[in-house]
Amino acid sequence: MTETPALDKASTREHWGSRFGVILAVAGSAVGLGNFLRFPGTAVNNGGGAFLVPYFISFVILGIPIAWCEWTIGRLGGRFGQNNGPGIMYALSRNALGRFTGALTLAIPVLVYMYYVILEALCLRYSVHFFSGGFAELFATANEASTSIVGASSKFTKETVGMNENGGMYGNAMLWLILLCFLVNFVIIYRGVTKGIEKFCIAAMPLLILCAVIVLVRVLTLDNEVDGRTIGSGLGFMWNPDWGALRNPEVWLRAAGQIFFSLSVGFGLILCYSSYLRKDDDVVLTSLSASSTNEFCEVILGGMIVVPAAFLFLGPGNTPASTFALGFFTVPAIMYHMPGGSFFGGMWFGLLFLAAVTSSISMLQPAIAFLEDGFGLKRRTSVTILGVFTTGGAAVIMYFSKNLQALDFTDFWCEFMMILAGLGQVIIFGWIIGAKRGVEEMNRGSVLRTPRLLPFFIRFVTPTFLIVVLSLWCYYNAPSRLEGMSPTIKGQAAARTVYAGAVAEHFADEELAGEALAARVTDLLGQAKGIPETLDGLPGWLRVLDQDAEAKRADAAAGANVARYVFVAVILLLILILAVSDIAYRNRIGRSIEQSGIDSGEWGTSS
Repeated sequence: MTETPALDKASTREHWGSRFGVILAVAGSAVGLGNFLRFPGTAVNNGGGAFLVPYFISFVILGIPIAWCEWTIGRLGGRFGQNNGPGIMYALSRNALGRFTGALTLAIPVLVYMYYVILEALCLRYSVHFFSGGFAELFATANEASTSIVGASSKFTKETVGMNENGGMYGNAMLWLILLCFLVNFVIIYRGVTKGIEKFCIAAMPLLILCAVIVLVRVLTLDNEVDGRTIGSGLGFMWNPDWGALRNPEVWLRAAGQIFFSLSVGFGLILCYSSYLRKDDDVVLTSLSASSTNEFCEVILGGMIVVPAAFLFLGPGNTPASTFALGFFTVPAIMYHMPGGSFFGGMWFGLLFLAAVTSSISMLQPAIAFLEDGFGLKRRTSVTILGVFTTGGAAVIMYFSKNLQALDFTDFWCEFMMILAGLGQVIIFGWIIGAKRGVEEMNRGSVLRTPRLLPFFIRFVTPTFLIVVLSLWCYYNAPSRLEGMSPTIKGQAAARTVYAGAVAEHFADEELAGEALAARVTDLLGQAKGIPETLDGLPGWLRVLDQDAEAKRADAAAGANVARYVFVAVILLLILILAVSDIAYRNRIGRSIEQSGIDSGEWGTSS
């Protein structure tokens, strides 16, 4: 294997203090709300135990190879003197793909942080409210019916995050909790990689897992029997396989998407973290260790707490697919029914808060590293700039809080960019660096040797699988999201639902539903989509609904405009990052790469 010259200033750069520290830091970046909330809801609604088949296939074909590629690319980029995605990608690939992929690895974590910190603050709000007895007082005013308890919980959540009107979040305690979370995150990130991120994760990750284990033990030892349901039947509801679901391509898409969220691949976080490794630090075993820690938290802890307990106390009708609804509407209702629920509810949301912090600090570090590497800024200056920038972005998302529209659309575009970034990294590793050369670099200092077929997988299997996933993702999601940015289409569709509801009620004796209801609505409105320009030809009992329909139309049109704002903001952010990166390439980053003594041309041939 050809020895690559080490960067002259490598000895003065910051490095991880220990392998244990970097494992917990990377595991912390991956372990978050997606493990404990997103995974259970996704699994139970996509085949239960059968979901684990595409999940682990995606883990092997996508997760592990991309993680190994990211760890290797990041460690190699560190030897060029780069700890940031744009700089690392520019060092290894001087073409448009490298520059665009580098921009994505910087944009994604910054964008995700802007809304993730809001959910982080919400977890803290729930933990404090449980421990202080606030939820006990809230539920004391509701009747014993499960629907009433869930309703009270959902009402509290909607008021807390301002889902009823834009700007609603500014008038309650959430504003101060979000500011507190900003302070916590930036204090940790200001202290640096070793004294800040690593030290915090070494303390937080074991505490997080301990809290999760305690809650899990409490759930598994519940001896309640509710309407013939036990915790055992709840586990069956969660994990009994529906093999027919495997014929649905959307299930495979959900599994692949979950792997991206689970391992944080494609985010650019691993690139940044692994760049602080020394040139002979093991990336193969370290990556597997971090991934295994994450899988334990997700499948064992996350998969055996929320949904089984929800099934036991609330029945199968209260295990919604929505991550947000499952986590913040349903879980408080579960804790209401559970003996000692105030304590365990506080502990549960406390661990979610810890998990969120270990993830959110990892989202800040790539941008901090870029400002330091690209422009030579001191830590205090780079932290201040990023703090002001992310505060402004989060403030906008907080303002457009109605139905969490801005948060939802930002998350959607981040997921899309994540898949693109993962594909770009695999192509750069397999075809520009060269799969064989890259795997040789991957095995440097490794206790375990990678499989012999790994170069073939990285060049052909993984990118093909990613292209299929991206195509399916666009097929299932793009049309509705594009329509969601049209005020006319969304407005007319919303108004139509008002008339459809009136038609169903008017002809209740006929029990119209599905296609029959749609056909009757079309007959009355005179068109298959939207609403007619004039209502003169409609029956009187429909014409009286024009004001309600107009209100719905205006509300939906406003939501479509928010979707447009988010899309434009994402595009502008990418353009800004590409422009700023280009300035850095031509100046400080370019000079740093030249001073490394590494000829980038030797990485330009594939093998």
